[in-house]
Amino acid sequence: MTIHREDRGAVAWVTFDRPEARNAFTHAMYAQLGDICAQLGADDSIRVVVFQGKGDDAFVSGSDIRRVGEIRGAADALAYEKHIELGIGGVEKLLKPTIALIRGVAAGGGAAIALACDMRIAAENARFGVPIARTVGNTLSLRNVARLVQVVGPAVTKELLFTGRLATAVEARAAGAFNDVVPLDRIEAHVTELAERIAGNAPLTIRATKLAVLRVLESQRELLGTGEDIVGLAYGSEDFREGVTAFLEKRLPVWKGR
Repeated sequence: MTIHREDRGAVAWVTFDRPEARNAFTHAMYAQLGDICAQLGADDSIRVVVFQGKGDDAFVSGSDIRRVGEIRGAADALAYEKHIELGIGGVEKLLKPTIALIRGVAAGGGAAIALACDMRIAAENARFGVPIARTVGNTLSLRNVARLVQVVGPAVTKELLFTGRLATAVEARAAGAFNDVVPLDRIEAHVTELAERIAGNAPLTIRATKLAVLRVLESQRELLGTGEDIVGLAYGSEDFREGVTAFLEKRLPVWKGR
């Protein structure tokens, strides 16, 4: 199992455990994450959920590129993005407060998982972004772009996606992506204290608040449509196939814009 759950009283700690791959998510892990969120949602003994990566190097460094490289055209891409949404959507729709404890890199799919959480507490060594414009040349789903825009705004979203750079912890906090930044050696204690404080508050007030925020966000997203044309534009391109090949061959891609 590459995702583990540990209950500490009323707080569940969910750990992504692939440190050899900087906790990059496999296809199976997205489904597993969705299952764990469903279990947590049905467990009345749990009041707060903390998500973290194993080790100090990464929260989640992205998605398994080998599986991404199997995508051939828009239909495969849409099925892949739908599968990813099982996990990310499961986190977002979990009607309990969720905290992303971020050490090291939260990139690509890792950034999306963090954005689906209610709060993001980062260590000083945290880095945040979606580097796909300089790596494999695919795109975020429209839902994940919306999550990023809703947290950091359109200007920062475009800057991060256009440049493909990873923002520092200080930059990400200033943009609104992180709620707080604390020293690495204090982050677990800090998040523990925060989670326990929230767990002691009225659970129905918290649930009502989360439902209200989710409905506001969903009402905005319903206007966007599925974004199939956007997904197909990137995933159906020669550049995407070149990007995956170059990534696996550990060389710079040669972009052609087609």
